[in-house]
Amino acid sequence: MTKTRSLILGLTGLLLLTACSGRSGATDAPTAGGLSKVLFLGDSIAAGEALPLAAAFKAGGVGFRSIAADGGGNVVGPFSDKNWEKLPGQITSARPTAVVYQLTTYDWGSERQQRAAYDRLLTTVTGAGARLVLVTAPPIRPDDFYRPHMADLAHAPDAARAVAAESHGQAGLLDADAVWGGTYQRVRDGRTDRSSDGIHTCPQGAARFADWLLARLAESFPGFTPAAPRSWANTGWSADDHFKGC
Repeated sequence: MTKTRSLILGLTGLLLLTACSGRSGATDAPTAGGLSKVLFLGDSIAAGEALPLAAAFKAGGVGFRSIAADGGGNVVGPFSDKNWEKLPGQITSARPTAVVYQLTTYDWGSERQQRAAYDRLLTTVTGAGARLVLVTAPPIRPDDFYRPHMADLAHAPDAARAVAAESHGQAGLLDADAVWGGTYQRVRDGRTDRSSDGIHTCPQGAARFADWLLARLAESFPGFTPAAPRSWANTGWSADDHFKGC
């Protein structure tokens, strides 16, 4: 048995246990009937998480597209102006039921700037006939690059929460501390959850996040039933080159 296969079989067993436990971490989650296609936005952390999500949504018969971007993908902060040049068209052309935006490690700016950007995203998403799901980012172990911006990242969830609270049910915020905890933790339950770079996830962490997000979406979108972890955990995605330092 290969190392990759051994890892995924271990993930399946763990996911079957975690799917039935833990708090939801949901705040003002959107409600809608059915879930036909999900568009996933975020940075390189989200790009790694998109790998098991793609497998899971495929197994569940739901369309899925990720436009998470390495070194960007943000709607506020550096390079966000370039992202906004193409983002409305990407959202409209995808024809999603739900747009999931995981707050990025580049969401720098004042809380007022963040709130304006998330509100702009909400307007764009609802204009495309979809619901917006905002998800907090995993905690990171900041290096010299990120350290000056940690105060900005700390109040991004509050900005997102305010937008969700005033959205009249068109947006919701999911607190991913239910998955990651409040601080960076490389090993969890005896397995490597996060990359040694202090930022990204490993297959174990990405799978746990996928399982958690699917369960939260099922609560918010009646009629959507997530596929069982055993149907998507062992489909080869964990061998992707995106996972490093694991």
